[in-house]
Amino acid sequence: MKNYSLIFITIIILLFSISCKNKGSDSNQISSSIFEGSYFGQNPPGLTPEVFAPGIISTDNWETGGVFTPDLKEFYFIREFGETVEEKKMKFMVYQYKDNEWRDSIISPRVGQPFISPDGKTLHLGRRYKERMENGEWSEIKSLDSVFYKIPIMRLTASEEGTYVFDAMGEGLLRYARLIDGNRENPEMFGEQINSGTANAHPFIAPDESYMIWDSRRESGYGQADMYITFKKQDGTWGAPINLGDKINTEASEGGARVTPDGKYLFFNRNVGKVKPTDPYDDVDMFWVDAKIIEMLRPKEE
Repeated sequence: MKNYSLIFITIIILLFSISCKNKGSDSNQISSSIFEGSYFGQNPPGLTPEVFAPGIISTDNWETGGVFTPDLKEFYFIREFGETVEEKKMKFMVYQYKDNEWRDSIISPRVGQPFISPDGKTLHLGRRYKERMENGEWSEIKSLDSVFYKIPIMRLTASEEGTYVFDAMGEGLLRYARLIDGNRENPEMFGEQINSGTANAHPFIAPDESYMIWDSRRESGYGQADMYITFKKQDGTWGAPINLGDKINTEASEGGARVTPDGKYLFFNRNVGKVKPTDPYDDVDMFWVDAKIIEMLRPKEE
């Protein structure tokens, strides 16, 4: 009888340990799950957006801001943890692909929306950033110059030439700052074409600066926040904003566009409704779609 009791207790302890591990904690490694292959082994989408990595990345919790490093072996994003409103906290997460396995871990509490520079040397986090060191690890978190730090930046992206494009929480306006001969210019506002409507936010500047995508609330939209794209013309000015269309934008909110480093896929966030009727806000999932949709929208030069 004692042997049966010992076996039963051992099973209970094991099940409890597995349950706690799957729910996550503030420790580095939070899951024993293993996924193989590029893009977490997911089948690539076509021209209709699909939820990215359901049950792995996109869950019943709130996830946003997923970005890959140029080698596609690290994926950084923000995830919500907690069962109740009081328990819910945002964490900065990473999945790393090593030895043919994806492994996830918590980096820290949320510190800003992640964006990896095209050369992979800088991890931008809004008004903050980290630099890739020679040993492959990231440096301690650093702050941008005061002219940028005093702006409540939610998301900052950068081109291959080092141009910053970023938003400001609560303002609904987008700015840019070029890097000329190694010197960073002061931020400047985009024109009225870009900054019309309300809630202009979460910009993405193409590595070659040929286009820019952001989200905005406009009368011409399909619902709440929609995503728009503008292409740079031959004279260096920006063209008229183009709505990404009803395959991308819906009655819900879409935003946070970013294109993968290989140029193959457009990632974005979409509000997908409340998981529980008592939830105070909608769940947010990550979606992806073939980036060919961008070229389909590019105007032909006259």
